[in-house]
Amino acid sequence: MQEVLPSHVSLAQVDIWFQDESRIGQQGSQTRIWAKRGTRPRVVKQQQFLYQYIYGAVCPSQKTCAALVLPYANQHGMQKHLEEISSHVPQGRHGVVVMDQAGWHQTKNLSIPKNLSILHLPPYSPELNPQEQVWYYLKDHYLANRVFKTQEEILNACCEAWNCFAQMPHLIASLTTRAWTQLF
Repeated sequence: MQEVLPSHVSLAQVDIWFQDESRIGQQGSQTRIWAKRGTRPRVVKQQQFLYQYIYGAVCPSQKTCAALVLPYANQHGMQKHLEEISSHVPQGRHGVVVMDQAGWHQTKNLSIPKNLSILHLPPYSPELNPQEQVWYYLKDHYLANRVFKTQEEILNACCEAWNCFAQMPHLIASLTTRAWTQLF
């Protein structure tokens, strides 16, 4: 961890942030629903291809989160998201953003804010990123079994789901706290 941090930052000043993106749209998730025993309820599954991306990040130690909903997953969106995360890092603290190795996460054209450092997870290891549990929660509780007619409906649903999640600091901490982050 020490080589990730600037030399002037001590471990006592570090907050671990977990970052990821998730596509939400018309070909969304299906989840279990309550139904009378012995029946097989129908669930809608759209075939169209409109979607949005939620760029989400959580900080379990601060019980806070930051997100943007954007139409594409690319370098431009990643830059905006890093700036958003940076604005949520308290003054005098440093955020280490843990993320996968998607192409737009590794481009040399990203300008990393001074109060952030990046730590990439090993390839093919989504189970190491607690942000995945956030996606499961949001899809299960807010975004599954839905029909979206327009991009705006998808955008509004994503924003509503994230804003509800952001209002539950205890849930942020319980879904995303990992023992290894307590070492710092």
